[in-house]
Amino acid sequence: MDKKFPILALLLIAVGAVVGGLVGRLPAKTSAEGAVTVESVAKDYSEALELIDKNYGGAVDHEKITDTSMQAMLWSLDPHSAFFDREQLRKMDEEQASQFYGIGVSILQHHNGVYVQSVVRGTPADKGGIRYGDRILTVEGKDATEWTSAEVSKNVRGPRGTQVKITVERATSPQPIEFELVRGGVPLPSVRNSFMLPNGVGYVGFTGGFQQTSADEVAVAIADLKKQGMKNLILDMRGNPGGILEQAVEIVSDFVPAGQTVVSVKSSRSDKVRELKTVGGAVESFPVVMLINGGSASASEIVAGALQDYSRGLVVGTDSFGKGLVQRVFRLPFGTGLTLTTARYYTPYGRSLQRDYSSGSIYDYYSHSDGDENKDAAPKPAGQPVTLPTGRVLYGGRGIEPDVIAEPAAPSPLRSRINEAAFLFARQVVAGKVAGFESLKAEKQSFNQVLAPGEFAISDKLFELFKAFAANEKVVGLTTENVVASADYAKMRLRLEIATAHYSSEAGIQVLLESDPQVAKALESVPEAAKLIQNNTTFKAAK
Repeated sequence: MDKKFPILALLLIAVGAVVGGLVGRLPAKTSAEGAVTVESVAKDYSEALELIDKNYGGAVDHEKITDTSMQAMLWSLDPHSAFFDREQLRKMDEEQASQFYGIGVSILQHHNGVYVQSVVRGTPADKGGIRYGDRILTVEGKDATEWTSAEVSKNVRGPRGTQVKITVERATSPQPIEFELVRGGVPLPSVRNSFMLPNGVGYVGFTGGFQQTSADEVAVAIADLKKQGMKNLILDMRGNPGGILEQAVEIVSDFVPAGQTVVSVKSSRSDKVRELKTVGGAVESFPVVMLINGGSASASEIVAGALQDYSRGLVVGTDSFGKGLVQRVFRLPFGTGLTLTTARYYTPYGRSLQRDYSSGSIYDYYSHSDGDENKDAAPKPAGQPVTLPTGRVLYGGRGIEPDVIAEPAAPSPLRSRINEAAFLFARQVVAGKVAGFESLKAEKQSFNQVLAPGEFAISDKLFELFKAFAANEKVVGLTTENVVASADYAKMRLRLEIATAHYSSEAGIQVLLESDPQVAKALESVPEAAKLIQNNTTFKAAK
C-alpha cells in the first residue's frame, strides 16, 4: 500500500467522525470553541498508531488497522454503510457489470475437498475441458485439497487474459489431469433459470441480483415463456440481494402502467422527495406471484413492495430482509471505496422498507433478518401503518411481509449427509463406473436448462445401488435405514446431480424446485393473484 494512504484514511475517518455525529465516541481533543475538529481527530488517531508501533509485541499490519478503523466508523452510523478494500471494490464492480474474470466454474465443498459442480458455457473451463465432478487438487502449484470453496474461487479469479494452472482428480482418470487456462469473462446473470410449470404457469428464477442487464433478462425470459403458453407467472426473488435501483423501476414498469410511483427516495438532510415512476407503454396482464424470503433485499423489496402496494402481484414466502437504506458509492484513493447511506426507500404508498437497527449489534441485525431459519428472532417493531386504496393496512419499517406465508423445507443433518452421498455416487454414475448404468455416462454438460417431465427418473435398481453405496461410504455417516426413511428426498437429490452433470446447474435446480414447498404454495396461490387483476382499478384504467 502507498504510504500516503494511511494519512488520507485518517482524514476521511476524522471527517466521518465529525460529520457523522461520532462526537464523544472518540477521545478527540477539542478546539478553543470546544468542538471536535478534523485535525484533532486525525492527530489522536496518528498518536494511537505511533503508540502501537512503539509498544505492540507483534507485527503491525497498518493496512488492516486502517481498513478496520474505517469499517468501525461506518458501522457506527448504520449496518449498510461499509468500507471496501481494493479486492472487495473490484468484486462489487464486476457484479454490477454482470461479469467477472475467472475460468467459469460452479464449485461446492465436500468432505474431502472442493469439486466442480458445473461449468459455464463458453468460458475457459468449458473450452478447456473441465467437467462435473472434478476434484480440485492444486491451483498454480499450491495444494488446494484443504481449501474452502471461497479460497479456491479467490485463487482461480484474476485479471483478464492471465493464465492459471489447475490440477484435478477425475473419476475416469487414474492420474491427476493438469489444465492451463486463460482467464476470461464469466457472466453473472440475474435470471438463473426459467421454465414452464403445470397449468400454464411460468417460472422465472430472478435470484442473481439487480445488475445492468437484469430488466432485459427478465423481459427475455417472460417473452420466451409466453411463446410456450404462459398464462401466469411465478417471479422467484428469494435470496436476491438487490443492486441497481433503475433496474427495479424497469421491471415494475413491465407490470404497472406508466407514470405510477415505484419508489420514493427521502433524505433526512432535505425535505426533497425523489419519486421514481414507471415508464414505457403496454404492460403485462397476466397474474403474478412473487416469492421472497429473508435473503430478498433492497431492489427486490422495491419490486415486491410496489406490486404489492398496487395489488398487482401476490407475495408468497417469508418476511424479506428489510433493507431500505440508499447507499452511494464513494471512490477513495488507491482503488478503495465506501458506500455511505444518503437516503431511505419507501413504497408507493409510503411504507419504509428499512427494518429497525437502533438496538443490538451488527450480528443481531443480520442474524435476526432471516425469517426462514431464525424462529427466536427479536419481536418485530410495531411499524407505521399504511392504508392502501383497497382498505388493506400494511406496515412500514418491517421489510416486505408476504400476503401468503409459506415456510421452506426444514434443513436437517440427515439431508445434508444424503446430499453428500448423492453427489459422490452420481460422480461414479456419470463417469460410467456403475455397472448396468453406462448409458448415464456424461462426457460433458450440454447446457440444456430444462428437463422433460420424468427425465433422469431414478429407477428402483439404481436406488438399490445407491443405498448400498451410501451405507458403505462411512465418511458420510449414513445407514441403509437412513436412506430408506428419506427415499423420496434421496431420489430427488440423485436426479438433481445426474441432471446437473448431463445438462447444467439450472436443470438441477429445476429438479429441486419440483419438491419445493414454497413453489408449491405459489402454484396454489395463482387463483388469488388472478383476483387481484380483476379488482385492480389502477391496472384497468390504463387498459
